[in-house]
Formats: sequence, structure tokens, C-alpha cells
Amino acid sequence: MLPAPIDGSAPGFVALLRFRSHDVPALVAQLRNCVALLSTKAGFINAHMARAIDESELIVLQLGWDTVGSYRRALSSYDVKVEVVPVMSQALDEPTAFEVLHFRDASGAVDSTGALAADADSVSLGSAAAGYVPPAPS
Repeated sequence: MLPAPIDGSAPGFVALLRFRSHDVPALVAQLRNCVALLSTKAGFINAHMARAIDESELIVLQLGWDTVGSYRRALSSYDVKVEVVPVMSQALDEPTAFEVLHFRDASGAVDSTGALAADADSVSLGSAAAGYVPPAPS
């Protein structure tokens, strides 16, 4: 994960969700409401919503968070479970959680080696290879 800058502008974790909808205006309105609620949660950094230029029914929502823990805590709050999760569950079934390895804006750049364990690709959810597994080399 990226070290958090003093001003909190660089996310260390990004949720990237893609949606396909025949009613884009309705989906955009729902996602705006979701982002408004999520933006009130601790650790929220930013959000971007965009439409694919080549496929007008494809919408992407990018949510920046300081850590994956902040994102998970936000999703576990009651109001988000009721208002946001039902909308987010309509996203395409694909990986949505990403750790930020490089961030750049007008003030400069920040790099990270990442925080994935060395066995992240070989150990399934709920099983542990060892009590402690060092981060994967980058």
C-alpha cells in the first residue's frame, strides 16, 4: 500500500467496479447517491464515474480509499449495507479490489511495493499457509 501523504490525496486502495445497463441515466443517479453516502465514511479519498466511449451501456466507478480496511469498514456500516451494497452487487462479476502501486498528481509521485503476501496467488480465502507470510517481492 502507498504511504498516505500528509494531505490524504493519494489512495492506497482502489475499488474498481464496472456496470452494464440499458438504463444508464437511472444507474448514474443510483451510483451518485452511493458515492454521496460513501464519501461520508472515514478513509474515503475520491470517486470517479465514467462511461465507455465505445460501449455507451458500460459504466465504471472508481473509489479511492486510504486503506482496504477503511473500505471494508464503510461497506459494513448499516446505511451502506442498505443503500449501496444492493447497487454495487449489480457490478460485473470480476475482481474489484486493487492496491495502488503508483500514484502521481501535480504535486508529485508516490510508489509502493504493495502489501500482498508472497503466497497470495496460491492460498485461497479462509486458509492460511503459515502464521506469517512476508510480502511478495515487487
